[in-house]
Amino acid sequence: MSEADLTEYTAVIAGKKVPAAGWIDVLDPSNGRPFARVARCGEAEVADAVDAARYTYESVWRLAPVAERSGACRRIATAIRSARSELATLETLDTGKPLRQSLVDADVAARYFDFYAGVVEALGGETILHQADRFAFTLREPYGVCGHIIPWNYPLQIAARTVAPALAAGNCCVLKPAEDAPLTSLRLAEIVLEAGLPPGALNVVPGYGEEAGAALAAHPGVDRLAFTGSREIGEAVMSAAARNIVPVTLELGGKSPHIVLPDFDAARAVPLIVDSITEHAGQNCSAGSRLLVHRSVHEELVAELAAAFRALRVGPGIADPDMGPLISAKQRDRVLGYLAEGAGDGVLRAGGAVPEGEVYAGGFYVEPTILDHVKPWHRVFNEEIFGPVLCVSVFDELDEAVELAEHTTYGLAAGVWTSDVTTAHWLAQRLRVGQVFVNNYSAAGGVELPFGGYRRSGIGVEKGVEALREYTRCKTVTIHTPAPA
Repeated sequence: MSEADLTEYTAVIAGKKVPAAGWIDVLDPSNGRPFARVARCGEAEVADAVDAARYTYESVWRLAPVAERSGACRRIATAIRSARSELATLETLDTGKPLRQSLVDADVAARYFDFYAGVVEALGGETILHQADRFAFTLREPYGVCGHIIPWNYPLQIAARTVAPALAAGNCCVLKPAEDAPLTSLRLAEIVLEAGLPPGALNVVPGYGEEAGAALAAHPGVDRLAFTGSREIGEAVMSAAARNIVPVTLELGGKSPHIVLPDFDAARAVPLIVDSITEHAGQNCSAGSRLLVHRSVHEELVAELAAAFRALRVGPGIADPDMGPLISAKQRDRVLGYLAEGAGDGVLRAGGAVPEGEVYAGGFYVEPTILDHVKPWHRVFNEEIFGPVLCVSVFDELDEAVELAEHTTYGLAAGVWTSDVTTAHWLAQRLRVGQVFVNNYSAAGGVELPFGGYRRSGIGVEKGVEALREYTRCKTVTIHTPAPA
């Protein structure tokens, strides 16, 4: 495809499509070829977007009754469902994930807007017992302009999960999608306008992180920030926010374990363990990337998992295989680098290479991989690989399982597999993670379930009612009420 044939996508600022000074090619991860170009925004476009959000917030959106904001969110949800097929196709071309996963992403994105349309109408303050002649109460008020910097793995879902509560609460938004996968965020900006929200309520400025992302994080006109991505970039975002004394939510990934006890249900556990590390080729912050298994069931379980891994169909996302490619050549090479190191200590039980064949030519593929008997001091055990790599370690006692689970600096999610409810409760209380799944595992969780990390996995909470509170601030009012004269 020649450069002249590439579809061009511009920024959306104040309800208008705004070309930037340059362009970024958007690659199809299944073949490595460009299929679109997106505007390369920088400091100037970010400043315009913040100004547009501020104007809309001050003049329109903060004054809108809650019922109006709720209705607008419901219209966005309806519009997303109407554009479901289009959004899913864009997401798959952009990210490489299987088409059926992208269809689920569109469904979940719509659910976020529906959910916050409902709960915002129940959001309120509280009355406080203070003094006999004082009536005290709290108000929940929006921050103003919210900046959202999102990653490339689930751009539609994560855009919706951060923008929906912000808009419902009365804020206006500036969204900076990842340069590798910006297209569904730009389409979402159009949908928001089509649903009747005022221009400037949602502005989308694509571009490189070190240009548009850094400008948004540092802009003094932003009142609140949300970032999902790597710990290193999260630290930079947090530093920029600190200079402006701006609150920030950080979701910085994980190295989430499955803990498998001898009394686990294999028929239920095996497919969910497989899905948790191969969904979107393992490019998921809460992917179940470590398997901590009791010695008595280790060999049987790993053999079954290895067979399941080898049976997975890998291919271009648009063909709807079981697993698609990684997002980029850089990410593929990163995963292969970890495997080159990890195979030296661990035992390769499945995968470990780039698949061969004409269908994979030019794409960024890695086979779904199992590394067995991984030592807890190894990098592949402790660091987030962000690829379809399951690292297996063996334990004998529960305390040892907890020690292995806690060996990393992350604390995002964990799975516990046991038929003993007492053991499940005991582990759930001791694991320092934000989400514990007992006899189930869902990397995406549910729209209603609060989602946030412990330790180096981040700060703040997304999803659920908690996220709506995160996008409001609390104001206390006291009124002197003396006795009648």
